[in-house]
Amino acid sequence: MQKAPLSGRFRAVFRTWVLGLLVLSSTPAALSAGGQLRIVAFEVDASPPVGSPLAYDPTKEISSPLSCRCFVLTGANEPIVVCAIDWLGVANQAQTEFRQKLARAAGTTIDRVTVHSLHQHDAPRCDFSADDLLRRYAPEVRAYDSDFAREVMDRAADRLRQALPHARPVTHVGVGSADVEKVASNRRILGPDGKVEFMRWTACTDPEIRAKPVGVIDPSLKMIGFWEEEEPLVVLTYYATHPQSHYRTGGAHPDFPGMARNERERSTGTRHIHFTGAAGNIGAGKWNDGNPANRQVLADRLANAMKRAWEGAPKQRLEAGDVFWKSLGVELPVAAHLSERQLLETLADPRTEAAAKLSAAKGLAWLRRSREGELTPLSCLKLGRARILHMPGELFVEYQLAAQAMRPDLWVAMAAYGEYGSGYIGTTAAYDQGGYETSDAASLVSPGVEEVLLAAVRQLLSD
Repeated sequence: MQKAPLSGRFRAVFRTWVLGLLVLSSTPAALSAGGQLRIVAFEVDASPPVGSPLAYDPTKEISSPLSCRCFVLTGANEPIVVCAIDWLGVANQAQTEFRQKLARAAGTTIDRVTVHSLHQHDAPRCDFSADDLLRRYAPEVRAYDSDFAREVMDRAADRLRQALPHARPVTHVGVGSADVEKVASNRRILGPDGKVEFMRWTACTDPEIRAKPVGVIDPSLKMIGFWEEEEPLVVLTYYATHPQSHYRTGGAHPDFPGMARNERERSTGTRHIHFTGAAGNIGAGKWNDGNPANRQVLADRLANAMKRAWEGAPKQRLEAGDVFWKSLGVELPVAAHLSERQLLETLADPRTEAAAKLSAAKGLAWLRRSREGELTPLSCLKLGRARILHMPGELFVEYQLAAQAMRPDLWVAMAAYGEYGSGYIGTTAAYDQGGYETSDAASLVSPGVEEVLLAAVRQLLSD
């Protein structure tokens, strides 16, 4: 990926969203005064009720609970809130509402809040904008349960208010990494003509395709631990792969990344929050034929890397002056294939299948959001020499590798699957290569997105 100058489409906006409802004089924001870093982490249940739609099927049971996990860092100006949820994605108006509710609860501004999904497939979708369109034009299509989603958001905000007075002092940070063995592989296998010849899906039953080379991945799992002197408080981990072993079971499940996270939390007694990195073109297909037993195998491999990263991370003193939050908004270029007239016709046509109507609703929601000037939020959390980038959509792993290459002097981690409305985000070259991820059905942005995002990442990492 080449370095890209700022384009006309790129608008960096260091802006503060003024919240109409801040908390009163006992506001949690008061906890950030005085320059003492403090952190608190919490979890609320994010499992849907039976009958509520998962990404592809109705919920039959809760095979393993889904969770919404957040941490709040105070003492470095206004509070910083970072959230990870075991859902497929949180898009458009749902992203905005979720961040607004957490911001109000923390007594901070929305630009200091970021929400990411882990992207499990036996988990719910969340997009209030697309859901509103379906309710209006195709009420027979039930792909979302927005009432349930808002309940989870409200629970998370309430729990934040309750937890914030119990924030613990942060004195040290530990930064580590470890390669994950036999989990990630590139999904897009190119032929001699440079085009996608084979798609190696998350569960790949063809032994010849599984035998193809791993391809371009980021093998490294990143880990950050916050400490109060000798006591660990919160552990964050980041890894780039689609988080599926198998799915469409009807049972809500956080899949192998959630299993690894939960196991490490049990074994250490310390809150663990996991984030999926730039995994749009990455999956476990080389190592996974879809046998349900592989879910535990993949979880064990990921947990092993989490353990090695934790054990190999030296602690360093962390002061308030070592922490900085930078946020900006970007205007992502809309895919040329999106036509409001055609999307409305698809939604209104009684002969259209449910999957096509869902796709049209998502496309129209993104198109209108973009035309209304809504910017896609990106941010970077500085912790000493560590940087954590918070990015949108189903990014290709090349963006994560490019970010690390921009600042080889720093330790750089990436959480993707923030604003999910854009769908897949490929590189410029990938849109000429074919394949599912850059098809009209999957990606709602144009090839110019690479220039926009690399310029934004460069700006976020400039300090």
